[in-house]
Amino acid sequence: MLYNGIQRWLSVIDVADLIPVVPGLVEQFKPRLKYLLIDENVYNDYELASLNNLVAAVFRFEHADSPEAVQGLISLLIDWLDDRPDLRRMFSLWIRATLMRKPNYAIVLPQVDDLQEIKVVLSDRLEQWALAYIAEGEMKGRQEGEMLALQKLLSKRFGAIPADIPD
Repeated sequence: MLYNGIQRWLSVIDVADLIPVVPGLVEQFKPRLKYLLIDENVYNDYELASLNNLVAAVFRFEHADSPEAVQGLISLLIDWLDDRPDLRRMFSLWIRATLMRKPNYAIVLPQVDDLQEIKVVLSDRLEQWALAYIAEGEMKGRQEGEMLALQKLLSKRFGAIPADIPD
């Protein structure tokens, strides 16, 4: 079982654990069926980086928190898959689809067939992402500044504002 959900996996990994205890000799005949659980969220980036394999790279990619991290992982995949054009193509399609689904990147990528093409397209987009992050930070800063100014005006007019005001 490959699990990449947000919550921790809490289900049992053996069907036998779902069946109540059976008294006597019958207990030994209770059906057992185990599965291997690979919970992507129990690994941190450092642990995954040390594994140097494609599955770890996929996990790292899904949790990449910056365009630079994405670029680094694509470079690794280009090196690792140098002699596997079929896998390079599959990974490029998957990376494109994954990036377009991530709301924090908010980009549309052209159809590409190779990891090197993805890397070039993303290099062009890095500047756009940086400008978008700066604009988002400026917007948040303005909103916080306006909120502080409003709090000052209110406290000047009505006195101190209690810290425990309900929403």
